[in-house]
Amino acid sequence: MRIRTTSTQRTYRYVRLSIVAATLVLAVSVGLEVARAGVLPSISAAFYTPAGDLFVGSLCAIALALLVLSGRSIEQGLLDVAAVFALVVALVPTPISDASCEVGAVCVPPAAVPGVINNGVSVASLSVVVLISAAVLARTQGSAGWGTVVTLLGIALIVAGFVTWALSDFPTFLRGAHNVAAIGFFSVIGVVAAVSAWRPQRSLRRFRVLYAVVAAGILGVLLALVAVLVVGAATATVGGVPVIFLGESVVVVLFAVFWLVQTVELWDAPDPALRA
Repeated sequence: MRIRTTSTQRTYRYVRLSIVAATLVLAVSVGLEVARAGVLPSISAAFYTPAGDLFVGSLCAIALALLVLSGRSIEQGLLDVAAVFALVVALVPTPISDASCEVGAVCVPPAAVPGVINNGVSVASLSVVVLISAAVLARTQGSAGWGTVVTLLGIALIVAGFVTWALSDFPTFLRGAHNVAAIGFFSVIGVVAAVSAWRPQRSLRRFRVLYAVVAAGILGVLLALVAVLVVGAATATVGGVPVIFLGESVVVVLFAVFWLVQTVELWDAPDPALRA
């Protein structure tokens, strides 16, 4: 029996599945590098390895997918914000200990800095065009509302914040932007999962339970990782595995679980535009 669907419905299915696929590609690529050279200090450190191209590519693909998931709910506004954080995570590498840095220092190797500048200027410039285009489209399509205004304003402030940080103190931007964006990205995803868990009028109980587990897991692990960074124990290990790598692995798995659940829950949704 052939199942009747609309083009829009199929598109939304494939976009959600593409997020899962991009996450899987990232996991496989990092896994192969771990098998080849040993456990990395963090998943983000894959940027400097043969897995670097797929690390950047998968995050950019996820950012694009999050942006094109159109809707009219608080979740959608948050996912748009998460897309901005994902781009920063992809394009500003994590600082590492490297022979090209000062003795005992942790930095972004000088060879990677020109790429950060090129990519940063390109994405910041594009962000202006995207924000203006999004505002015009929302107005012409009749979809503009307070949610749209707040989302666009929030994204503009985030982009302006990162740009101002880079222009005013580039060395500290290189040392901190990646971690700030990564924490911001997964925090937003955790909040989206929590919002999804708290909506009895829209989701069956079994889905809400899964969303609650994902939200608690992501936010709990993030708090633990932030505490590790604050106390200066970033090099600590658990059973020989760096605690940062372990924590990041958990939140990446939970991120994939969230999108698998979303895909299953909304598979037959006739209208992907969820309203708050």
